[in-house]
Amino acid sequence: MTRALTAGGLVAALGVGAGLWASSGDPGTPAGSSSRQVAEGASGGGPGAARAPSPSPTPSRSYPLSTAPRTIPAVRSHTPARGPGWRPAAGRRVVVGDARLADEGRLVAGELGLSYAGVRGDTRAGDLRLVRNADRGANPESYTMTVRGGRVTVSAPSDAGVFYGTRTLKQEVHGGGTAPEGVVRDQPAKPQRGFTLDIARKNFSAGWIEDRVRELGDLKYNQLGLHFSDDQAFRIQSDTHPEIVAPEHLTKAQVRQIVAVAAQRHITVVPEIDSPGHLGAVLAAHPELQLRNVRGVATRGAIDISKQASASLLDDLLNEYAGLFPGGYWHLGGDEYQALTVSNPAASYPQLASAARARYGAGAGVSDLATGWLNDRADTVRAHDRTMRAWNDGFFRGTSVKPAADLVVAYWTGKEFGARTPTEYLSAGRKMLNYNDKYLYYVLGEPNDFVYPTGRRIYEEWTPRVLRGTTPVAARYDAQILGGSFSVWCDLANSQTQAQVAAGVRMPLRATSQKLWDARTPALTWTQFTSLANRLG
Repeated sequence: MTRALTAGGLVAALGVGAGLWASSGDPGTPAGSSSRQVAEGASGGGPGAARAPSPSPTPSRSYPLSTAPRTIPAVRSHTPARGPGWRPAAGRRVVVGDARLADEGRLVAGELGLSYAGVRGDTRAGDLRLVRNADRGANPESYTMTVRGGRVTVSAPSDAGVFYGTRTLKQEVHGGGTAPEGVVRDQPAKPQRGFTLDIARKNFSAGWIEDRVRELGDLKYNQLGLHFSDDQAFRIQSDTHPEIVAPEHLTKAQVRQIVAVAAQRHITVVPEIDSPGHLGAVLAAHPELQLRNVRGVATRGAIDISKQASASLLDDLLNEYAGLFPGGYWHLGGDEYQALTVSNPAASYPQLASAARARYGAGAGVSDLATGWLNDRADTVRAHDRTMRAWNDGFFRGTSVKPAADLVVAYWTGKEFGARTPTEYLSAGRKMLNYNDKYLYYVLGEPNDFVYPTGRRIYEEWTPRVLRGTTPVAARYDAQILGGSFSVWCDLANSQTQAQVAAGVRMPLRATSQKLWDARTPALTWTQFTSLANRLG
């Protein structure tokens, strides 16, 4: 997913050794200045206007003022300058300021055909230098990239920020392009930028998932959600409960490799074992735990949360997979528990009503028991020091038992019976993630009135504040919205091949990346954005 942009039409021919003009686009120019603003400042006659000095004596050459790089997502600001820019060439080095950046250095060196030289204090023509700075107050994912005098320096307060700088550089030089002279200052609007993949209903190969991880990394995503347990299948090897695992599944070795490829790109893999609904595959091996109504009829996908054995089984799995997924996030699920979709849950499921009263008192109901189940699973995961999220329809109104205070609301729909508006959660102080099913749900086969989302609608209409439907919540809640996730759900698994899914999500992923990185109206039209994406591959 590399991107290209020259720093003026003559740059490629002029080479690195040519002389430079001093520029009004000095790094001291305010970060928000555009190329046009700086150019106008240099030529204008008003007070404080910079004046371009005379060109160097012959035979040095001059260069046009650089233009901002075009990348996906777009950089937040670029201070232009005059100079040859930079492009990779055989024999040039990647050097790092300290050994902690070795992974980032080796990765970009391999991608650009450069030599990785490790920690070096010397300077050579053509170097790409990666540095961690001491700006502790800065956004940890921010970075500054300076292209000057035939060299590049990427500086950031964290390894992740340095990595994102190398993604921008990789995009700029794609296809023989040149990184434009000047300074890029960049950072994301939202700290959580995700892609969720349903591997339970459809088996995706480990290689296909790794390819998506590489794609996500180049687009500056930082989370991959894996929904690997549902009614259709349980898709990851289990040592505690091998009886629940589908014949087609990922081995733990394959998952570790996916996690490693993701970690190299600063992507956290977020696992989801959805409960107490969506457990059909687990229950096929444990029919004694299947929820049944008062007539003895099984309820699809639902586990009987009145039984201690149900809790023990789920906790076994949560504890087991906490060791396989070392990242800081966990998705508990919590949605669509069918016991709560009937008109009178207590009458239909008297065992749940009885268990609720026994645990929480005479006034407790089935929704209290379901909330308690989610809180108990949260306790299990919290012991592994994870930040947890649950689907919005796992949070119930009017219960005496309240959802754990540290649960982030993963808001996906307002279609569910009794669904609460996003503002209800936000006004109560909850943090939220945006999974808006109107824009961000790619549901195979388009069942239940779903249609495949288009990148254009996301790019032109959606922002992280559009949590439900098409209407954004008030700007005052923006800081509580941590980010969002584009999701692939495989309800009709055979509707598309893996290759078709990859092609179908290509532009939606790029559009979502842009809006999570910078929620403002993009500078490019959709036609221009599509052309850029096609040029970059």
